[in-house]
Amino acid sequence: MAKNKIQFQKGMSILDFMDQYGSEKKCRSALFRFRWPNGFICPKCGNKTYCEIKKRNVFQCHRCHFQTSVTAGTIFHSSNLPLTKWFLAMFLMTQGKNGISALELSRHIGASYNATWRLKHKLMQVMLEHDSTKKLTGRIEIDDSYLGGKRAPGKRGRGAAGKTPFVAAIETHDGKPYCMKLSRIKGFQLTEIARWSNHHLSPHSNVVSDGLACFKAVEKANCSHERHVVGGGKKAVEHPSFKWVNTILGNLKNSLRGTFHTFQPKHIPRYLAEFQYRFNRRFDLQNLLPRLAYVAVRTPPMPDRLLTLAEKEW
Repeated sequence: MAKNKIQFQKGMSILDFMDQYGSEKKCRSALFRFRWPNGFICPKCGNKTYCEIKKRNVFQCHRCHFQTSVTAGTIFHSSNLPLTKWFLAMFLMTQGKNGISALELSRHIGASYNATWRLKHKLMQVMLEHDSTKKLTGRIEIDDSYLGGKRAPGKRGRGAAGKTPFVAAIETHDGKPYCMKLSRIKGFQLTEIARWSNHHLSPHSNVVSDGLACFKAVEKANCSHERHVVGGGKKAVEHPSFKWVNTILGNLKNSLRGTFHTFQPKHIPRYLAEFQYRFNRRFDLQNLLPRLAYVAVRTPPMPDRLLTLAEKEW
C-alpha cells in the first residue's frame, strides 16, 4: 500500500526550529522579514529609511522620527514574554496534529499557565481572523454538530441542553477533502444558515446535506442544494455523500476531547479555528510556522480583557 504523501511529508524538526528561531535575535530578525518583506516602511509616514536603536530594540524613521518595533501594533504587542517563547509556542501548536493544551504548552515554553493561556488564545485569534474571510467553493459537504453540554444522563444531539451548535463544512475535489469551515452559530434556523452561507460560501457552489430543513437556506447564497435524507444513526454516518464531513467531525471531537478535556463555550470559535487552520494548511507542514508568524504581525493587538469576552458566532 502506497504511503499517504500528506501524512508522511517532512515537517519542521526541532533541529530545524532551533537553527531558524533558536535565539531572541533570530526571532526578531524573522519578524522583521515577515512584517517588512520589502524593507522597513514607517507606519506613520511611509518613509523607507531608518536607523536602529539597538538598546531599545526600536527603529526610528529618518523623516518623521517616529519610533516603532517589530511587535508594535501586532498580536505580540505589549507582551512581556520573550519572542523565543512565542515562536516555540507557534512551533508546538502547528506541528502536532491534535494541538496542545495551555497547561502542557506552559511546561514546554517555561511560562506560567496564565501567561501561556493568553499567548495561546492570541495565536488562536490570529487563526480565527485570518480564515474568516476565505470562502468554500465547488462541491461542499455540510453537517450540523454540537459541542459540550450534559453528557449523561440527558438528551443527546439536537435540542440537548447546554450544547453549542456549530456548522461543519468541507470542500472536496476529485473525491478528496481540501478545505474546511467550522463555525459556531446561534442555532440551526433558516435565517442563521442563510447568513452563514452568504459569509462562507461562494456563489454557484454545490452543497450536499443530510436534508436538515435549515440547510435549504444555502440557496439564498446562490448555491445549489443536494439533499440526501438518510435518517440518523450509523447509516447516516456511513453514507458516502457525507464521508469526509463525518470523518472530520470524528477527528475534531476526538482531538478536542483528548487534548483539552473541557473549555468554556464562549471560547469555542477559537478552538474550532485552531483545528481548522492546521487542517487547511496540512499540505505544507514545513511552512506552517512562518505562515502563522507572517499573519500574526498583520493581526491587530488583542488586549487581555477582550480575550475573556464571547466571540461572535462566525
